Amino acid sequence: VLAHVPDLNDFVAGMKIILNPQGVVTIEFPNLAVLMRDRLYDMIYHEHFSYFSFIVVEKVFAAHGMTLFDVEEVSTHGGSLRIYARHAEDDSKPVGKNVVQMREREEKAGYNSMDIYEDFSQKMMASKRNILEFMINAKRQGKTIAAYGAPAKGNTLLNYCGIRTDMIDFTVDISPHKQDQFLPGIHIPIYAPDRIKEEKPDYLIILVWNLKNEVIRQMSYISEWGGKFITLLPDVQISD
Repeated sequence: VLAHVPDLNDFVAGMKIILNPQGVVTIEFPNLAVLMRDRLYDMIYHEHFSYFSFIVVEKVFAAHGMTLFDVEEVSTHGGSLRIYARHAEDDSKPVGKNVVQMREREEKAGYNSMDIYEDFSQKMMASKRNILEFMINAKRQGKTIAAYGAPAKGNTLLNYCGIRTDMIDFTVDISPHKQDQFLPGIHIPIYAPDRIKEEKPDYLIILVWNLKNEVIRQMSYISEWGGKFITLLPDVQISD
């Protein structure tokens, strides 16, 4: 939960206190580099207080007497980092090549400069315009649009773009706790997945893009009426 804590330094300092002399701390969190590269700005939502590059998280742990000796890239949430930390004075675990390569890659890409973040802001706004352009054109053509999923990232994306029931008729979710509710802020109704068969939308937007392949398998029957799948990030993509 490193990305979720409001008092980051207190949290990491606590790890230093409880860690055995030759113990290992391992933590996984969304990879800022992937988020920015793929323009996955829907991952920026309320429960996350921080978004970490490896450069930053290495400095945070170093400030509390811990060294990152290994790092892995994993596929969780579209792309995450898994770090391994030890006490700085524990020389039984040498710093590996993954750490050196990750640090050099991020420095070369410019993650220690404000320029890359300002550019990301411009790309977010361009993405919003592209999504709205697609939606408006589809509705002008008389197309019906539904969505699959009611995740936090979907709410972030749709609220940022100002997309409501004038664009998306409804969304579906397999969780019974979300069904017969509404997406916060935009009030798009949430139904059970069977609603897709009943309404037969022309387009089905996959808000849970990290489960895209699974959703396409589950909903493959939309091809019976010519329905198509849509993903909105990093760009609007239409697939059968």
